[in-house]
Amino acid sequence: MIQEQTKLNVVDNSGGKVVKCIKVLKGSKKKTAKIGDFIKVVVKNSIFNSKIKKGQILNAIIVRSKFPLKRTDGSYLSFNDNAVLLLNNQNQMIGTRIFGVIAKEIKTIYFKKLISLSSELV
Repeated sequence: MIQEQTKLNVVDNSGGKVVKCIKVLKGSKKKTAKIGDFIKVVVKNSIFNSKIKKGQILNAIIVRSKFPLKRTDGSYLSFNDNAVLLLNNQNQMIGTRIFGVIAKEIKTIYFKKLISLSSELV
């Protein structure tokens, strides 16, 4: 579960390295987020000479979480780190590549491009 003040890794080539969650979106009283949810983040660490700068506020979607996710078949899925993909204000991906694996639960109408760019689905 991701909540406010959680630090997360960035798994695309947008230029950010580490971000911090400042708000969980899609609900006024929602306190935690899981894989596939949207959050608002602030960039804490970025790559030199990138378009993403430290202190910038962006949207993000969670693609990996340490907290176990229960699937419909009864199995559980958890990862070794918490990771996000950075999005712009129109909820389009900033980066053009995705590093590492992502969960199949991300498949939605809006993110068909995300599935095609990922190297492996789990």
